[in-house]
Amino acid sequence: MPEPVGRFAHIVIDCRDPELVAAFWSAALGTPIQYRWHQYVMLAPLHDGHPGFAFQGVPEDKHGKNRVHLDLQVDDLDAAQAAVEALGGRLVQENHQDPVVVRVMADPEGNELCLVKLPDR
Repeated sequence: MPEPVGRFAHIVIDCRDPELVAAFWSAALGTPIQYRWHQYVMLAPLHDGHPGFAFQGVPEDKHGKNRVHLDLQVDDLDAAQAAVEALGGRLVQENHQDPVVVRVMADPEGNELCLVKLPDR
């Protein structure tokens, strides 16, 4: 394997209000805001040594579909949807890909995420 160019540090999400969006994702992922730096709000990594999330303040609104999004595997779709909505998110659509059910949700600024319910084993 060649030497890596660098270490994977953050997944960065552009948003107009990084405080609002970081608070949403902090609660959704159960990890605290770690620090703020210029136009960024950073969450603590979910696990030691893993990348964290950074929310970068930008002047423009989101347009169109995300090219990258997060999937959150859940045991109870209705409870997970209610939790996302309580945080300021909303349902975009539901897809049935037998036997998997995916609910496409959006955070307060419209960035998509998927709630994924795998079949019981």
